[in-house]
Amino acid sequence: MQPNMATKNDSANDTIPDGFSLCNNNNVMAFSRVFLPTLYSIVFIVGFIGNGLVLCVLVKYHKWSNMSDVCLFNLAISDLIFLLSLPFWAHYAATTRWTFGNFMCHTVTAFYTLGFYGSIFFMILMTIERYSVIVHTNNSLFSKHRSVRAIIALILLMWTLSLGASLPNIIWAQVNNTSEVWTCSLEYPEGTKWRYFSYMELNILGLIIPLSVMVFCYSRIIPILMSIKSQKKHRAVRLILVLVSVFFLFWTPYNIVIFLTFLHHLGYMSTCEWYQDLTMAMQWVETIAFCHCCINPIIYAFVGNRFRNLFLKMLKLWFPLCFGRCTTTESECSEKMTNRYSSEISCTKIKLNH
Repeated sequence: MQPNMATKNDSANDTIPDGFSLCNNNNVMAFSRVFLPTLYSIVFIVGFIGNGLVLCVLVKYHKWSNMSDVCLFNLAISDLIFLLSLPFWAHYAATTRWTFGNFMCHTVTAFYTLGFYGSIFFMILMTIERYSVIVHTNNSLFSKHRSVRAIIALILLMWTLSLGASLPNIIWAQVNNTSEVWTCSLEYPEGTKWRYFSYMELNILGLIIPLSVMVFCYSRIIPILMSIKSQKKHRAVRLILVLVSVFFLFWTPYNIVIFLTFLHHLGYMSTCEWYQDLTMAMQWVETIAFCHCCINPIIYAFVGNRFRNLFLKMLKLWFPLCFGRCTTTESECSEKMTNRYSSEISCTKIKLNH
């Protein structure tokens, strides 16, 4: 009963090839009823707090003319939309039945897929923005001289692409009564290849394209940073390596299992043992992948000096008794860094702290 992007919330019999509908999946289901609600709840709480703090800082200190701030804002929105679906999936996994009706089946599926693809596309846009500013400084597409209208157009384009990638799942999410139990599952039209298309869409849009963009862009950025005479360049390079490594480690296992499930539906590895192993593996790799939305605020926001100092400044304003003294230095540093950020693009290149 777990959600996964391509066979999201499929019922048990839907994910078993013809001839294996009698596979015993009771052990996996019993494990899911305990494991998934617990992990989904943890991811929801941690991710909601982290991304909520990012939004609070950006709303208070945002610069709508700064493409990085706008991308980070929309990345946090995407993660929050995705996280809103997890309480429903946690309840679904715990009770093994859908009790929220057909409208909520479509709505929660929309949150799930739109948040996922939005997060991916805005990470791609942030990577391209950094590449453009650092590698092509003089003729950057994301130059500060670009209008706010152009930035809004790019953001709307990313959300449109996210919605387009999500539409098949949103349309075919249906509530069904299977063995006197209501389920929220994807009902693809019979005789079509939409199920296989969903698997390939996830692998291509969810891993191959974003990873390729990150590797290409950062492989061009690192030599430029290394050529700059600064003590901060090694820290910037380490941050880049962390960005790529974290994305690869969190999403590659999930996409491998998705691809194996795709082969399973094609008739390869079509045994009960493979079905049970893939179902169990999905529980683990899916939760690991979901944790990435909790890591995003750390690697894209709080790791940066500018953002971290703005966050401490905000805490000082909110809780002057608790943070008034201990953040004085950080707040002063924040002011200096904010002013320097607007006038020295070289500092931006080195620290990558948009």
